[in-house]
Amino acid sequence: MVAVIGRSGAGKSTLLHVMNGSTPATGGQILYHGYKSHGHEGNGRDILCSNARQWRQWRSEYGMIFQDFCLVPRLDVLTNVLLGRLNHTSTVKFFFKIFSDEDRTRAITLLQWLGLLPQALQRAENLSGGQMQRVAICRALMQNPQLLLADEPVASLDPKNTQRIMEVLRQISENGITVMINLHSIELVRQYCTRAIGIAQGEILFDGPPDRLDESLLRRLYGDEMETLH
Repeated sequence: MVAVIGRSGAGKSTLLHVMNGSTPATGGQILYHGYKSHGHEGNGRDILCSNARQWRQWRSEYGMIFQDFCLVPRLDVLTNVLLGRLNHTSTVKFFFKIFSDEDRTRAITLLQWLGLLPQALQRAENLSGGQMQRVAICRALMQNPQLLLADEPVASLDPKNTQRIMEVLRQISENGITVMINLHSIELVRQYCTRAIGIAQGEILFDGPPDRLDESLLRRLYGDEMETLH
């Protein structure tokens, strides 16, 4: 479970959005070592050099969780979770909400795991923030990803829901899915994460275990935002 930390504007969200392709990169490489095909296991595959087919393959390898949940408010919870299979379902089938029994069973299992089965047929817009984020996690897991990208997933949540979401993400990482998460709370980084990457102005200043994040390093990373950390 890898935390990406740094002050506002350091490039944390940009990093994740470049990785998922929603923000174009102007240079460099993104080497991914999780592909099971094409013979790239050893050296990794440069995602930025991918063709259209390879981009689709990459999108099936990761799941994305957003700070503002990005659910479809008027759709019910179960359908929002099934949206995670969009890359594996034809447009026509999706338009008519035709999903396989296997996908529906998987979605129901995930909702039950996160305590959301009673809300399965409710509109997403009627949920609390914590419930919405759990639905978003279910949706991401529907892709059966090897990597889960989470962009400030607890920034808008109260302390109780923050702890609940972080516990869920830790369970996911312990089940063999790499979690890469942007966090502002150093306390949460130390409590839940096994590795921290500290960036400032797009440059890596630290890459190591969270217990090595001392005050002098945090001041280099956060500058005048240091007093707002918790």
